[in-house]
Amino acid sequence: MNMNDAIQPGQGEEIIEDEPRVTPRTQARRVALQAIYQWQMTGDNSLTIMRYFQEHNLLAGCEFELYKEILEQVLETHEELDAEFAEFLDRDPMRLDPIERAILRISTYELKNQPATPYKAVINEGVELAKRFGAEQSHKFINGVLDKVAKKLRAAEFSA
Repeated sequence: MNMNDAIQPGQGEEIIEDEPRVTPRTQARRVALQAIYQWQMTGDNSLTIMRYFQEHNLLAGCEFELYKEILEQVLETHEELDAEFAEFLDRDPMRLDPIERAILRISTYELKNQPATPYKAVINEGVELAKRFGAEQSHKFINGVLDKVAKKLRAAEFSA
């Protein structure tokens, strides 16, 4: 094969992988993660971010009430949430990758305020967010931190 015959960047067909359907709750967490990331980058308020996501039809298929609750509550209580997981970090929460920080905030919020959602489900959702949106090995970091946060906030579930 001649080097000139090789496929060059921008040539060839795009491979589109079929993505399995996710639950509306999972989609709400995905969209909330993107919205919280936007807030971390821009400082926009939750109303502005929600309006943007609605205008750009980014809320399709998600459980809107869960998305709204996570977004509003994480923005309102982010310092308190950061304090819940900071003791399990080797650095200040503000030095974390913004995606990892947003995932830890969402999952810590759910561990703390959504007792009807089993802690294992919360951890799994956080790990899946990290696999989809985070750096290559960030899901391992997220899993380790959330396991410790869950033991702290949901001690009764661990002893049951």
